[in-house]
Amino acid sequence: MLFQIQRLGAITDWIRAKALSGTSRDGIEKGIVSIALLSFFIHLFLITLGHFGYFGESPPELLADPIAAIYTPFSFILVYEVYLLIFYLPASITQYIAKQYEIITLIVIRRLFKDIANLELTTDWFQNQDDLQFTYDIVTTLILFGLLYLFYALIARRPAPTVQEDSEALRRFIRIKEHLSALLLPVFFALAMLSFGSWAAETLFMASELERPGQNLNNVFFDDFFTVLILADVMLLIFSFIHTQEFAKVIRNSGFIISTVMLKLSFSATGLLNIALIIGAVLFGVCILFIYNLYERLSRETASSCGEQVNGS
Repeated sequence: MLFQIQRLGAITDWIRAKALSGTSRDGIEKGIVSIALLSFFIHLFLITLGHFGYFGESPPELLADPIAAIYTPFSFILVYEVYLLIFYLPASITQYIAKQYEIITLIVIRRLFKDIANLELTTDWFQNQDDLQFTYDIVTTLILFGLLYLFYALIARRPAPTVQEDSEALRRFIRIKEHLSALLLPVFFALAMLSFGSWAAETLFMASELERPGQNLNNVFFDDFFTVLILADVMLLIFSFIHTQEFAKVIRNSGFIISTVMLKLSFSATGLLNIALIIGAVLFGVCILFIYNLYERLSRETASSCGEQVNGS
């Protein structure tokens, strides 16, 4: 059993050295940019074929308008954001959660590019479901961008801990997060290949699988992605007890799990319910971090007050 654990550790170390180092991150970033540009031109070419009737009188939704071509490269940019989420996991749980919020914001923005093709510029704007969805997404993007700013501001203003953590326990926790991030990478890579391969086949061959009621092209990959994230968040919560049992940190990490669950649930909803779940999830995370910071400041002031009393006595 010990040998198997050591072998697994060697495998995860190899994955981190090959795919999660600073050098590999730079290489992957350049590769994603190249793939995104190539996919953009391929998508434009397919749209051109559609205008010449190659796909029949009713081409697929993503081949109906040139603006929709932005949807494809944006999908690859989102894949890179998933990679960055895994990359930053060992560094900080709050940064890891912030990346989740960035991803859901980019998903909403990507949805805008897809919905633009369905817009109808009429006086009955608020009577058309596609026009309403576009309006919802525009407002949601602004709200999420503002909440992200607040979340990062709270991270920057986080008070320094008053109690020195066990350095050995902290190193073990960081090591566990490194192993977890290395294990997540092949899982997400496999999900991405399966999901986007299916998407490409559906687009090129015009199969109707993704057009069934209840199916949503925007949810491809990311529905399963957030399911795996929930499992990863629960593991992080359990392993966090290795270096701390502070009540505030336990509540903070538990709150982040609830936020991720709400994001996952949003993929099963449509319209205003989808928007409410997304905004509610990010707002809940911001509130959790805000209250956690208040707890940390109170702990620091309490420790400082106790120290002054001891010196005074």
